[in-house]
Amino acid sequence: MIGVECWGVLFDLDGVLIDSNPAVDRVWNLWAARHGFNADEVIRKAHGRPSHTTLREYLPEELVMAEHEELVRQEIADIEGIVPMPGVMQLLASIPAERWAIVTSGTYELATTRIRAAGLPTPRNLITASDIQRGKPDPEPYIKGAALLGFAAHECVVVEDAGAGVTAGKAAGARVIGVRGPTESEATLRAAGADWLVDSCADVTVEKNPAEKNRENGALMLKIRTR
Repeated sequence: MIGVECWGVLFDLDGVLIDSNPAVDRVWNLWAARHGFNADEVIRKAHGRPSHTTLREYLPEELVMAEHEELVRQEIADIEGIVPMPGVMQLLASIPAERWAIVTSGTYELATTRIRAAGLPTPRNLITASDIQRGKPDPEPYIKGAALLGFAAHECVVVEDAGAGVTAGKAAGARVIGVRGPTESEATLRAAGADWLVDSCADVTVEKNPAEKNRENGALMLKIRTR
């Protein structure tokens, strides 16, 4: 177990707090098949980034926004099988609500739809693609997420499962916990700069009384079980 002191925790959503991979795979598989692209390659590139970023690698600019809007519509409609990842409910319950934020590459409507579908607590602080100009791997999302909590990014710990997200967290100045998963290799997470690797949020605990609402009551102490 490794002890890490911080003032706030910034969570990616898909693949960290919720398992939405089946829904994501279904939507992007259909899109790739419709356009004649390799589905495995498209899904790998799409993971952890705003959808329009991936679309720009395959389509002319004049087609991107219409395709993006259609993809988001399909993703919002497909919530079958979306569930919390292991350990998530316990971890979120142990952190004061003003000390954690969700920072996701999805739109606001998509993020809130999946949060409700998985039964997660409604986040007090949420950064989505609707709030930023530059998505992951740019540091802007995590800089803004930390600012929502009232801290600088270097005072926070980011929890991410995508190489692009790890890169964004490190570029923002945060320390990053990489979550192993089916979409990114461990080597990719390490190469992106992850400080620690875990199998899920079940490997992270927080020592702080969640009844303490005052930000001045002290830092959070994260206990990380690395494997």
